[in-house]
Amino acid sequence: MTAGDIMARVSPTEETAMRRAVELAALALGRTSPNPVVGCVVLDPAGRTVAEGFHRGAGHPHAEVEALTVAGRRARGATAVVTLEPCAHQGRTGPCAEALLGAGVARVLYAVPDPTPGAAGGARRLREAGVEVLPDVLRTDAERVNELWLTAVRRARPCVTWKFGGTLDGRSAAPDGTSRWITGQSAREDVHVLRAAHDAVLVGSGTLRADDPHLGLRHAVRGDPPLRVVLDRTGAIRSDARVLDDAAPTLVVIGHGTPHPRLPGPHEVLEVPVTDAGLDIAALADELYRRGLRSLLLEGGAGLAADFAARGLLDRVVAYLAPLLLGSGGRPVLDGFGAETLDEGVRLHLDEARRMGDDVRLVLRTEPLPGEAG
Repeated sequence: MTAGDIMARVSPTEETAMRRAVELAALALGRTSPNPVVGCVVLDPAGRTVAEGFHRGAGHPHAEVEALTVAGRRARGATAVVTLEPCAHQGRTGPCAEALLGAGVARVLYAVPDPTPGAAGGARRLREAGVEVLPDVLRTDAERVNELWLTAVRRARPCVTWKFGGTLDGRSAAPDGTSRWITGQSAREDVHVLRAAHDAVLVGSGTLRADDPHLGLRHAVRGDPPLRVVLDRTGAIRSDARVLDDAAPTLVVIGHGTPHPRLPGPHEVLEVPVTDAGLDIAALADELYRRGLRSLLLEGGAGLAADFAARGLLDRVVAYLAPLLLGSGGRPVLDGFGAETLDEGVRLHLDEARRMGDDVRLVLRTEPLPGEAG
């Protein structure tokens, strides 16, 4: 069934409800891992919205259950519009498919099939019980809002986003090392919104020494601060580094066999193998995923981003480009990854271009979202 065939069976009211469900899902970005963000709208047989819900985090009711609780008896004969296929497994909470059946819902529209091993099958269960089920409704929109989790589950590692601010000619700092401020206020504020949507934020030892970053949330951005992750192969991090304050926990990643630095507060040391290229970032990604982290934001530096790109571990790029030229003497935003031919380069798919003050914000992916043209 094509996207056109699907949408021909969706009423304008149901399409509006799915767009609202996507908005609801976005309200919990950065707070649900290892679970997805999900939104749900319940429409009565006349097409009126009788309830809304979204998943607020692990251990909380799923979006469908939250909406059905609000709807009560009005759910009988209703249509449930949900961004992710209702689950069919017993976790901390019961299967959403069974909750929908118990409430007497007659029709279910969902956007994205659940890729989780053992959780899928809710659509089949509903159909077998006589419920009309329509999949892939506004799938690209729902994929976009939930792409960090979906990418992570499909690849069994955190979804990796590289964020950088640079000049139009690809420089992150002037020849003298100065980089504040290449981009303007709007772009700098948006970075904190981006942080809040991710489970962890990562910098390398070069950025740690040069900038002493804090990596917390500022500019009145709401949400939980991400886990701060610092690559420090030799364990030489200073005890007064800003990432070791009490604003959020920090994970200091060192090489196997390296003496552990003494860390204050809730912070932790993690040992990973060392390769010829440095710390084994694939092993780090595996460990973060094992800990329930589904998204990782790279914030520095140029060599670290190149390492992720070279190993095929880069999924998204969010670039803030300033109308500034620094020329060949400036420091490149990417250093250490070199393609000999065009075919060896990492070809990106543009998803968004938006003006932010005098700067431009680009969102790109190494693979297009399902349903998008390449």
